Amino acid sequence: MAVRMEKIKKIKNYKLELTVFICGAMGMVLELVAARVLSPYVGSSNLIWTTIIGIMLISMSLGYWVGGKIADKNKDLKDLSQFILISAISTSFISIFETIIVNQLAETIPSLITVAIISAMFLFGIPSFMLATASPIAVRLKNDEEKEVGKVSGKISSLSTIGSIIGTFIAGFILIPNIGVRNIILGSSIILYFLSIILYPNKNKKYFIKIVGILVLIIFAYIFGKNLFKKEHKDIIKDVDSEYSRIWVKDIKNQNGEYKTLQVDTGLESYINQETGEMGAQYLKYYDLFDYNNKDANKTLIIGGAAYTYPRHYLEKYVGKQIDVVEIDNTMTDLATQEFGLDINNTNLKIYHQDGRSYINYSKEKYDTILIDAFKGLNAPFELTTYEAMCKVKERLNSNGMVITNILSSLEGEQSKFAKYEYATYKAVFDNVKIYTVKTDDKTQYQNLILVGIKGNPEVNENKYSEYKDLLDTEVLDFNTNVKIATDDFTPIGN
Repeated sequence: MAVRMEKIKKIKNYKLELTVFICGAMGMVLELVAARVLSPYVGSSNLIWTTIIGIMLISMSLGYWVGGKIADKNKDLKDLSQFILISAISTSFISIFETIIVNQLAETIPSLITVAIISAMFLFGIPSFMLATASPIAVRLKNDEEKEVGKVSGKISSLSTIGSIIGTFIAGFILIPNIGVRNIILGSSIILYFLSIILYPNKNKKYFIKIVGILVLIIFAYIFGKNLFKKEHKDIIKDVDSEYSRIWVKDIKNQNGEYKTLQVDTGLESYINQETGEMGAQYLKYYDLFDYNNKDANKTLIIGGAAYTYPRHYLEKYVGKQIDVVEIDNTMTDLATQEFGLDINNTNLKIYHQDGRSYINYSKEKYDTILIDAFKGLNAPFELTTYEAMCKVKERLNSNGMVITNILSSLEGEQSKFAKYEYATYKAVFDNVKIYTVKTDDKTQYQNLILVGIKGNPEVNENKYSEYKDLLDTEVLDFNTNVKIATDDFTPIGN
């Protein structure tokens, strides 16, 4: 009997180890979920990630401090169980708060950083705070058992960290791309809910009645949040979590017609006219300038597929010419096929699901034209903006080839930084550089700008001048800059 009781005691002792492990894992899961929940409203730039991580760390620091104070006053599992239960409840309400808080804040406050700070505090501050109380309480309780402070503290910290590592990998590689953020929130809530039950001492009938009610509340929060989101976002056809982004496919109607759009984070990546199937984005027409600037161009690479609106246009207009697409996210390709009419079986189309810079670095293919459509303002992959990247692009070009890049910036004023750095960088690499405005002559307006870098002196196709005259007339002839070039070591742009 004594042996059996000792075994039971040992099993119970592992409750604390299990708790700190799970709390560590859940903390990192919530951090990754936070980025996905907020990205459609505030983006996913370095500034936003910094804000999310900062708020989570502040919440956890407060949790450690409060947990330590409580641990010195109360030496049982009740407080720990209740903290984890509150974490479970507050986590389940994230789905509701996303629509009620984040959506409203994004529509009323112009500062994305401010929206991110407030949203992260309300949605993720409470569960992060509560989870952090686990470690100091666990250390205090284990010290009473083992009387070895250093050993116990090291063990608890190690288990919490291991949990964080495993939570990071499982959430990033498995859960987010396969089950989606909303289901992760529900699953996390339920795991924490059952953990709190395991920890709670002296269970009785009254306690179980309360705990059943809380489970109902958690499930209700999930269902209500899901339905509330659908009600507030009636235009969303699909809400998909991939390995890289949260993606919305929307059906939008305005005075110009009905459009199907693809949104990644805050950016409108692609849209097509539902009636005509034509590209909606005006800047995409500028990619056709390769047809005027180099009459011998037959093979094109585009970095950034999204909904594949330009590749579809290219295959229809330039029959027989080859286009390769580098799109890191295979979910984008799936959506383009399902929702935007992409024919992946076209023999003149090749798709590579890999990072754009990696492809440029290691591919042996040569192209007459390289199109870059991976930038969203300053929220751009910095590795495609640098001098080293453009040198590799130049290597991938045939003689007299060119790169055409869409950027969001202005020619003058506070929002001109991106354009100035990129123009200077292109000038350092290519023999000829041109820049075009898409919408307006107002040099201070934030807009699509088309940057062209030319290798050598390709033969212009004069027969196509009249077709592209309107585009060619938007060239900026007096754009100069004296800023430093962007390098892999010094990149003041991108994320």
